[in-house]
Amino acid sequence: MTEPILETRALTAFYGDFQALFRVDLVLYAGELIGLIGANGAGKTTLLRAITGVLPVAAEAVRFHAAAIGGLRTERILRQGIAMVPEGRKLFPSLTVEENLALGAYAGRPGAWSLDRVYALFPILAERRRQLATRLSGGQQQMVAIGRALMSNPAVLLCDEISLGLAPAVIADIYAAMPGIRAGGTSLIIVEQDIGQVMRASDRLYCLREGRVVLEGRAAALSREAIAQAYFGMTDTAA
Repeated sequence: MTEPILETRALTAFYGDFQALFRVDLVLYAGELIGLIGANGAGKTTLLRAITGVLPVAAEAVRFHAAAIGGLRTERILRQGIAMVPEGRKLFPSLTVEENLALGAYAGRPGAWSLDRVYALFPILAERRRQLATRLSGGQQQMVAIGRALMSNPAVLLCDEISLGLAPAVIADIYAAMPGIRAGGTSLIIVEQDIGQVMRASDRLYCLREGRVVLEGRAAALSREAIAQAYFGMTDTAA
């Protein structure tokens, strides 16, 4: 079987004395898009923070191209090829669209992503390139955040709540860009509240509840009932 490009092994993570993740196993293969779902507080963002070095974890708990990277500094993990689109976008308000995008290339990682390619993926950003990024609509700002991460030429792109607060038409536009991102050789993990949207886009789906993986499988094979049971902790009480 093909080796995963990214893997977590019995990953545990803490905020101080509070344990937020419990022995989480996840695998991502090259070219894949994984959806990560679960209620608020389930541990989804914590998992992304652990993968990217924001939270300290055991070295062997995260492996990238088969090498242990758990606990490395975030900048080093970025330079190796894992980028994150954070919840809330976190754009620089004093910088233009193009300046925000250009910051994504500071790591100097070689690859095919460039300003021209980001503008081809999101043409509206080319039209707005000279505007302050925070003067754009929420959906356009999300495109800037995704474009900025792509400018680092990642092998893996982690997206945290990319549809949060956006109109359905805007969400559809953002998800329409996913095949183009994958075609460039980037694998993705997407944290998403819109279960229907992420099911349509994903190859496989993981559901977290209270810091544990409670469901995993191919998105097309998982029923709505199984997802609801995992998501909400429902059990069949029939005799």
